[in-house]
Amino acid sequence: MNDAAKKIMNRSFNILDRRRASLLHDERTVKLKERVKNIRENSVEHLYPLLEKARDNLENNGIEVIMAKDGHEAREAIYQLVEEEDIVAKSKSNTAGEIQLTEYLENKDVQVLETDLGDRIVQFSKSHPTHPIGPACHLDMEKIAEIVSDEFNKEVEAEAKAIMGVVKEDILDKISRCKIGITGANSVAAEDGSLLMVHNEGNISLLTMMDLHIILIGIDKVVPTLEDAVSVVKLETIYATGKTVPAYMNVISSPSKTADIEQIILKDMYGAKRVVVIFLDNGRTRAFQEHKECLWCIGCGACIVNCPVYTTLGPDFGYLRHLGGRGVVLSNYLHDEIVCFDSGLYKCTLCGLCTVECPVEIPINTMLEDLRKSSVKEDIYPEKHGEIRNNLRKRKSPFKLDEK
Repeated sequence: MNDAAKKIMNRSFNILDRRRASLLHDERTVKLKERVKNIRENSVEHLYPLLEKARDNLENNGIEVIMAKDGHEAREAIYQLVEEEDIVAKSKSNTAGEIQLTEYLENKDVQVLETDLGDRIVQFSKSHPTHPIGPACHLDMEKIAEIVSDEFNKEVEAEAKAIMGVVKEDILDKISRCKIGITGANSVAAEDGSLLMVHNEGNISLLTMMDLHIILIGIDKVVPTLEDAVSVVKLETIYATGKTVPAYMNVISSPSKTADIEQIILKDMYGAKRVVVIFLDNGRTRAFQEHKECLWCIGCGACIVNCPVYTTLGPDFGYLRHLGGRGVVLSNYLHDEIVCFDSGLYKCTLCGLCTVECPVEIPINTMLEDLRKSSVKEDIYPEKHGEIRNNLRKRKSPFKLDEK
């Protein structure tokens, strides 16, 4: 990321900081934070019984469930569902970004229409998202206008409403040709067999109305009840956007149906004929065994907004859509120690500000420290660190002294 983009990103982060400042110390937020921390800790602690219950209740509600052990299985499962289509519509999904779903489908000649405004702009720019909720916050108005102008071969005014209008018109034109919508979900309520997804633009509502609704979600997003799920997304909204509630909360519990004629249940009214949920493991079981705190995350992005490393390096510190130190930790389980090293394992200052900022207090710095110890045992560490170690062994000094 160049210096100009980093400057714009940090300006966006400062605006977010100011917007949410008064909310973070509000008594209701403090109580909600305590509640959600308990929900996430307990949910992760009882992950597998909850996951089994979620699967049973989703299937009882008429939702198809696929368990994918890794990104390959998830991509293949989705491709089998969409392979007859020329174009599919997709909402913002960090889990889809984790498995590089868009790139995979487009390599298979299935066009992916990003319906979130920020993700669509990032898709046009071929740049990397810089915040889980605001993916285009590294681009200023003039740059976005330039990107959109180039995409549509016409001059687009560097004004927010004008830019939105052009992108929106294009999305609505293309979405009319889509029969399949792909979304993520913020939480799964195991006891209810329901999925909760939040958004501000209304695009997810459009995708849930398509013939087939595919929902890709990590196994770590399971919570006991719908009430728990709502609590989680309310706290996520406060920390991610500085608002107390999102514009929309969609709850999906089954395909579209009605019982308005003599209480006879009929499927396929206005919404999806089929709903397919794909639960993705992709290393989360390993994370559960070694650093289960990594799975507490609610996806708000608070950890990166004031991180001295992320605000200096941008998405070079993190892995794909999992940004910052927590993304580095997760990369160890999504892939391996080498990818973890390349994602920024030794770039972190271990200052712990991410934990202070995190609403559920994930101890990111201590997890990174543990992974550094493991990486050293595997002979994976910066070259300069090796030189210092050798100097200490030979000369009792970290410095290389002139030989005489």
